[in-house]
Amino acid sequence: MAKSNCDMCNNMIYDEEYADYVCTVNLDEDEIERFYRDEHYVCPYYQSNNEYSIVKKQM
Repeated sequence: MAKSNCDMCNNMIYDEEYADYVCTVNLDEDEIERFYRDEHYVCPYYQSNNEYSIVKKQM
């Protein structure tokens, strides 16, 4: 069950064993629970793979 912003996160990689995308950040149990229970929780490790957002910050 991935949040919408996780679909575009650089920390997500495809795992052939699970046949799904998994997050490469090592989250502790509290962070995982907060992530799945709180629909307003924003992952502090999120990294956008949108190169244009990086360029906008530089302008």
